[in-house]
Amino acid sequence: MEITEVRAKRIDGDNRLVGIAAITIDNCFVVHELRIIEGKNGLFVAMPSRKMPNGDYKDVAHPINSETRAMIEKVVLDAFQKLPELKAEEE
Repeated sequence: MEITEVRAKRIDGDNRLVGIAAITIDNCFVVHELRIIEGKNGLFVAMPSRKMPNGDYKDVAHPINSETRAMIEKVVLDAFQKLPELKAEEE
């Protein structure tokens, strides 16, 4: 499996969500809505999920093993780190 494209965008807000991304796998499958989160130990990538009737969230797409998760997280965070910082709005 090869991640052939990564599209990332910074998000301006007051919460832990700092960006969103989409990846293309093997030029033929796209996964949208990967969330880039500022956690206690730095940035991490959360997989796309939906809210269940009981209030919990369940991933709708996710890697099967830790090696694939690490690969996805690396390429997404590398692309995110290359983005220009958001400019603070002037008053």
